[in-house]
Amino acid sequence: MRRHNLNSLFLSLPIFALLALPGCGDDGFSDDGAASGLGDGETSGQTGGEGNEGDGDGDGDSGSDSGDGDPGGDGDGDNGDGDGDADTGDGDGDGDGDESESESESETGDPLCNDVDDVILYLSPDDSNSMSSPVQVRERVLTDGSGSLSGVPVRVWEFMNYYGFDYPAAEDGELALFANMQPLEGEPSTWQLQLAVTSEVMTPAERPPMNLVLALDTSGSMNGEPMNLLKETCRAIAANLAFGDTVSIVEWDTENVWTLAGYPVTGPNDAVLSEKIEELAAGGGTDLNGGLVSGYELAQQTYDINMLNRIVLISDGGANAGVTDIDLIAENAAFGGSDGIYMVGVGVAKDSNYNDKLMNDVTDAGKGASVFVPNDAEAWSVFGDNFENTMAIAGRNVQVELTMPPGFEIVKFSGEEFSSDPKEVEPQHLAPNDAMVFHQQIETCAPELVDDEAEITVVATWEDPWTFESKQIMQSWTFGDLAGMDQGLLLKGAAVLAYAESLKAYQKAQNDAQKTAALSAAFAAISPAQAARPNDDDLLEIAMILAQLNP
Repeated sequence: MRRHNLNSLFLSLPIFALLALPGCGDDGFSDDGAASGLGDGETSGQTGGEGNEGDGDGDGDSGSDSGDGDPGGDGDGDNGDGDGDADTGDGDGDGDGDESESESESETGDPLCNDVDDVILYLSPDDSNSMSSPVQVRERVLTDGSGSLSGVPVRVWEFMNYYGFDYPAAEDGELALFANMQPLEGEPSTWQLQLAVTSEVMTPAERPPMNLVLALDTSGSMNGEPMNLLKETCRAIAANLAFGDTVSIVEWDTENVWTLAGYPVTGPNDAVLSEKIEELAAGGGTDLNGGLVSGYELAQQTYDINMLNRIVLISDGGANAGVTDIDLIAENAAFGGSDGIYMVGVGVAKDSNYNDKLMNDVTDAGKGASVFVPNDAEAWSVFGDNFENTMAIAGRNVQVELTMPPGFEIVKFSGEEFSSDPKEVEPQHLAPNDAMVFHQQIETCAPELVDDEAEITVVATWEDPWTFESKQIMQSWTFGDLAGMDQGLLLKGAAVLAYAESLKAYQKAQNDAQKTAALSAAFAAISPAQAARPNDDDLLEIAMILAQLNP
């Protein structure tokens, strides 16, 4: 969704690093050292043993994961792994107590191939604007020049959110659907499939009035660069406000001070607001929960059902006093029974000092974006060029349903979760000027049933953010249609997914050989993507990071 100037990155990167790209392999999902199976934190309602991967590497990922995510299911946490170790029945085949095995497993213990019923799955990408972890990776590698990703979170779906996919925008008030697909080379039963749900274009002139509460961490830990970044973020926000907007400020350390309350700005760079921003100073302890309680109290007092009601939490994520009440945040996300008071969480510390998990948890509950601002340029990108994308909503509670021919399953997935049960997949909001992009690898146990006339169908349902009217769009494509399309964006999605998964594998590597092997899938995927999109700045950035990490 964002763009930035890469000239400074080129200047800081040794030329030999750019020449260190190894040759490309067969595809972006090869298993030679990169993580395989579902990404971290993903859940699946399918049987057959996908399970949920628990990464166990302390990388800051949240979620209650079970099992180790082995794609074949090995009995250590996967649901329905088909290994026979928890099956009931006597195994004599006479039907006495053998119902589960006879209906779902072959004689070898493998799941039976259902080549009759269509496969219907529900997909979730996480909040479409959460995008903290790829910025932290870039900052660690290209700015700090470090080859260690220890402690840096790698949430795969945030990489798909952060990097841009220029699918066409939807008509005003609507969403639009797009798909790309191609067979995986050398794998006759496997395809790469990419789906996109795009929103309408919203210009600054079209943005609805905004009621904004700035919840600002002014504790002692914010002294120095964090405070400078907090102020720069506030300046970028102030520059993009308009007549008709209102703004409030609560400063918090172990005490909470309402500096402004429901103040109507005169336009961009309002003098009163700008003065309050420049007066900000750090000192005291960090009671993040107290700051949020006070911020939400202020937001409720100034709440206006006809405006976009937002609370922007800017902090290093420290919490050395008080507690953090996640339920409080979730309740306020639905305050007023309408559009709610959604949170945008902004991290402004060096990644080594940043409490990513806490900030990610509170913004997840607050139904908003989690972003990381390591420098002034990122502050102006997120809250300047992409102000409407970060702060507004085009579709509430977007749910995506995918129908595939019998025998198909998802074996790799870029989003946070998918399931055959819609109740297990939480709908997500979609911002304007944005796209939810899902990249998955799918395979079938019945390849003989697949031809050019086989179809996939995608249905997106959502609520209008103002009228709460339920809406739906549905589109079907044949395999033949999808094979004939331009695959540039699919190749980019494969590269982004392989890059994120390779970073997770890299974090677990113990030596240079393992690190090289971990990155090989990403190198294999980036080459065809750059060939298809040679001027794509996102792919160039990824290639630079990979080159810098490669031993």
